[in-house]
Amino acid sequence: MKTKNYVEELLNKTPEELNEDLVLAKKELFNLRLRNATNQLDNTASIRVVRKNIARIATVLTQKQKGLI
Repeated sequence: MKTKNYVEELLNKTPEELNEDLVLAKKELFNLRLRNATNQLDNTASIRVVRKNIARIATVLTQKQKGLI
């Protein structure tokens, strides 16, 4: 499963790396939304994928900060 591997990669990262990934994902989401608004985006499903990845990163980051992982 692709998602499971992605989450495992996130679990192995430090909180600093996760923050960097979160910033990059948010920038990517902004660019996708901008391209969608100007009708330059072919695959609109990529917006949903990036949104879910942002949520995954934020979840793992929160768990690490609370000491659950």
